[in-house]
Amino acid sequence: MTLRGHIQRGTVGLDEPTSLPDGPAVEVPAVQRPAPTDPPEAGPTLYERYKDFIGIAEGLPKDMAEEHDHYIHGTPRRKPK
Repeated sequence: MTLRGHIQRGTVGLDEPTSLPDGPAVEVPAVQRPAPTDPPEAGPTLYERYKDFIGIAEGLPKDMAEEHDHYIHGTPRRKPK
């Protein structure tokens, strides 16, 4: 069972009310969350992740990028030909 809460004035306050029996031992690990101003962890860019696939599709219409909804789902073209 996992219960979530926050420390307030040195005590643990649960986020959701719950009825627990008195007496069981508990363990409360503190989870440090990054501050909102911390930069996200660096990882590969989209280009780095997909570079092996760039340009391998053949036989597609020249306007596939702009009109993919038209070709895939049959919606009206965004720009008339």
